[in-house]
Amino acid sequence: MNHRSSPVRPSATQQSQDSVEVDVRGDAPDTPRATDRDAEFDRALARILTGHDDAVPTGGDEAADGAGERDYDGDQLDLADRRALRRAAGLSTELTDVTEVEYRQLRLERVVLAGVWSSADSSRAEAEVSLQELSALAATAGSDVLAGVLQRRSTPDPATFLGAGKAAALADLVAAEGADTVVCDGELSASQRRGLEDIVKVKVVDRTAVILDIFAQHAKSREGKAQVELAQLDYLLPRLRGWGESMSRQAGGRVAGGAGIGSRGPGETKIELDRRRIRSRMAKLRREIRGMGTARDAKRSLRVARAVPSVSIAGYTNAGKSSLLNRLTGAGVLVEDALFATLDPTVRRAQTPEGRPYTLADTVGFVRQLPHQLVEAFRSTLEEVAEADLVLHVVDGSHPDPEGQLAAVRSVLAEVGADKVTELVAINKADVADPEVLQRLLARERGAVVVSARTGEGIEQLRERIAELLPVPDVEVEVCVPYERGELVHRVHTTGQVLVEEHTAAGTRLQARVRPRLAAELAPFRLSGAPV
Repeated sequence: MNHRSSPVRPSATQQSQDSVEVDVRGDAPDTPRATDRDAEFDRALARILTGHDDAVPTGGDEAADGAGERDYDGDQLDLADRRALRRAAGLSTELTDVTEVEYRQLRLERVVLAGVWSSADSSRAEAEVSLQELSALAATAGSDVLAGVLQRRSTPDPATFLGAGKAAALADLVAAEGADTVVCDGELSASQRRGLEDIVKVKVVDRTAVILDIFAQHAKSREGKAQVELAQLDYLLPRLRGWGESMSRQAGGRVAGGAGIGSRGPGETKIELDRRRIRSRMAKLRREIRGMGTARDAKRSLRVARAVPSVSIAGYTNAGKSSLLNRLTGAGVLVEDALFATLDPTVRRAQTPEGRPYTLADTVGFVRQLPHQLVEAFRSTLEEVAEADLVLHVVDGSHPDPEGQLAAVRSVLAEVGADKVTELVAINKADVADPEVLQRLLARERGAVVVSARTGEGIEQLRERIAELLPVPDVEVEVCVPYERGELVHRVHTTGQVLVEEHTAAGTRLQARVRPRLAAELAPFRLSGAPV
């Protein structure tokens, strides 16, 4: 089911006030926008951050004109599975007659968003983009976003995140909207969450919890599930809280509620027992993830031995990484206009225009304030990027803040040691991007390529740029290969760089650059006087 939300819009109050309420329900305010720039900003947000069923439209004349454009995406069986149990609109299970067996109502979780921004750290537009992104995250997690508030203050309140007065106003808004959850745009400490829950009287979660929930829904492989569970336990450990006396009772003597003689002592509290079990489970998960990495290391070492270059696709979530992988390789990876639609990495084989093979690996998407628990848990997967020969950095050219996307991704790549790998920036979604934004990005990112995974624009230029940046063989040979050893000539063409080729009576004369291993196999056919 779609969960649509319109751009975050400030109310009619002035920006100088301490807090503003923003509308994320789709009802446009009556007050007109002051400038065309603000209107364009809103349209961009609505286009990029509202939910859609498909990344590529499937209805109307547009679908008829581009019926063949989805062929490169393949069958996408994962997408069909994910939509197999969609919620049907208009089917209510609420019983109007309370004399029946039960009275219930089946509905999505109803949430209100709350954010804090400081004019010293970011602009108001950036804060609104962040809150709108949180709205898309909450919708992806399976909730109905009702409203949102932005509170301006120098730093978040250490007790209630928003401050006591604004938290009370938030409680009134929650009651008026009939919400059952508050989602805060930031990472809350245990005391902040508890203090805010005491005021608003509903469940309070933070941005990190929402992202972890999405990852838990979308992880499918054994390794992905283990990584997500490790991140969730790492997040939960410092946030355990007692629930009455059952979490703090000692296993001491009879006075303390124990078993009497022979059992006296300080014992172990229930919360301490839970912490110990969580730590034990985390240690086991880390061992399992290290064991799963052995197979990945073996595959990578085989590619290295065969001198197959590797390219890793990295980028912001929903920037079009999977669509671009499908366009380049026909991989058939799931494509959906949703945040973190694909988590498990996919490796596919591709070729340069001259026929050199290389591998393309799709990685997990990034986002602003990506939880450090996820970075640690997915470190083994993200290290694939650090081991690559080239990072294909995909950025959404139609996003209101593409520079912010670039900075967010590069900060995570630096954490895993991938900032030293050669980077090629691909500005995706050129078919819907503002030409001025594209020119600004091209001026900022030297060597970047403008592409559209949907229409195929710029794909051939992207292939050529990948071929130019892939590492070239470093051993130059001059050989005459007999015709009965044609497999060596084929390997030179596929894994090396042919400079001169000539067919003679004795065999195929080649001057080429190849890898050391192939150079050793060609050594018996080296021409006299050729470089060693």
